[in-house]
Amino acid sequence: MEIPAEMVKELRQRTGIGVMECREALQESQGDIDKAIAILRKKGYARAKEKMSRETTQGLVQSYIHLDGKLGVLVEVNCESDFVARNEEFRELVKNIAMQIAAASPRFVSAEEIPPAELEEEREIIRAQLKDMQKPPQIIEKIVEGKLKKFYEEVCLLQQPYIRDDKITVQQLIASYIAKIGENIRVRRFARFELGKD
Repeated sequence: MEIPAEMVKELRQRTGIGVMECREALQESQGDIDKAIAILRKKGYARAKEKMSRETTQGLVQSYIHLDGKLGVLVEVNCESDFVARNEEFRELVKNIAMQIAAASPRFVSAEEIPPAELEEEREIIRAQLKDMQKPPQIIEKIVEGKLKKFYEEVCLLQQPYIRDDKITVQQLIASYIAKIGENIRVRRFARFELGKD
């Protein structure tokens, strides 16, 4: 199927991904732009995974103040080069991450940061809630793991549904930018301040 240049241009504007990749995705989807975007996201995510191990020493510290100064966020997001740190798309991502932290109030960047004692305490709370269920221990453990996943979505920034598109997580959002920009991107740390709250 011959793909018109205007269609390739539109897909490129919507995704920020290269001309060749856009043309291939449109051919694979038989000219369906939405399907092509899904194809690119899948391929981009695979490509992004390869880049996620690369070192990040540049980046940006972003602040976000909300509710007339009653809520504030500071976040450090790293990338590989100063060139990308100055890139408008990267800056937009960092701002969106700061807004995510303000709105969704995560406590950790990822599940790996949760102290083991706190994680075990959460497991015990869930087990206690399930103690009256007449189910085998292995089924109870599966339910515990399922509820822990929900816990991660509440307290871990990367596992949270993205506030502007709850079909993806913050981790998937970052992966799409890694695929688009071509560099590893990592949220290093953040602090969230809310007036009157510890």
